[in-house]
Amino acid sequence: MTETSSAEHRYIQVARALRKDIIDGVYPVGSQLPTEHELCERFSVSRYTVREALRRLREDNLVSSRPRTGTLVVPRSTSDAYDVMSINDLVAFATEARLAIESMNMVTLDAETAAKTGLGEGEEWLAVRGFRRSEGADHPVCRTEYYINRAFAAVGRLLQRHTGPIFPLLEDLFGVRIVEVHQEIAAVLVEPALADALRVDPASPALEVQRTYRTSDGEVAQVTVNTHPGSRFRHSMTMRRVRG
Repeated sequence: MTETSSAEHRYIQVARALRKDIIDGVYPVGSQLPTEHELCERFSVSRYTVREALRRLREDNLVSSRPRTGTLVVPRSTSDAYDVMSINDLVAFATEARLAIESMNMVTLDAETAAKTGLGEGEEWLAVRGFRRSEGADHPVCRTEYYINRAFAAVGRLLQRHTGPIFPLLEDLFGVRIVEVHQEIAAVLVEPALADALRVDPASPALEVQRTYRTSDGEVAQVTVNTHPGSRFRHSMTMRRVRG
C-alpha cells in the first residue's frame, strides 16, 4: 500500500482495498474478515486506522461488527443503497429520457472543462457524451456529459446496454455509497456546434444542470452536465412548512 502523510488517507486506502476484496469475492457474504491485528499487519497500519476503515465499511452496509464475533460480510441492503433516490427527479429523468451515447473515452481535463465541472485541470476522467431522448420525440431532450472517476472507469463496459442513472451501478459494482448529490443550475447560451444536434438556433437560451455525486469517502464519483434548451426544461418541486 502506498505510504501517505495522512492517517485519514491511510484508512481510506485500507477501506478501499477491503471493499474491493468483498466485491471480488475474496470475502463472500457470510464470511469473516481477518482480525484487527491481522489487518494491522497486512497493511502496516495502526489499530486506529483499521478501526476507521471498518467503520467506513459498516457505513456502506458491507459488513457488521459485534463483540466477540468479529466482522462479518453481510448482504447489501437494496433499500439502503438507494437512499439518495429520495431525490426523485434525478432517477425519473434518467429513466424516462434514455441516453444515446456518442463517445466514451478517458480524457485529460482542459481548463474549460475543469471550470465547467469543478474538477481539477489535468486530471483524467472517463468522459461519456451523448443525447437524451424521450420515446417518440423527434428532438433530443438535452445534451448529457458524464465525467466518471477513473477509479470507477470499468463501469464504461456496461453503459451501452444500460438504461437509467449510472450512480447505482457504481454502488453495486464497487461497493461505494453515494451520500451527497450537489446540483447547480445556470442559464447559458447554446453553442453553435451544439445547436444543430439539439435542433435549436445558435445562442438560444438554455439551462445547464450540473450534478456532483460524492461517496461516503468524500470522493467525487461522477459529475453530470445536462444542457437543456430553455423551451424543453421544466423543474417541479413541492415544499411543505414544518411546524416548529
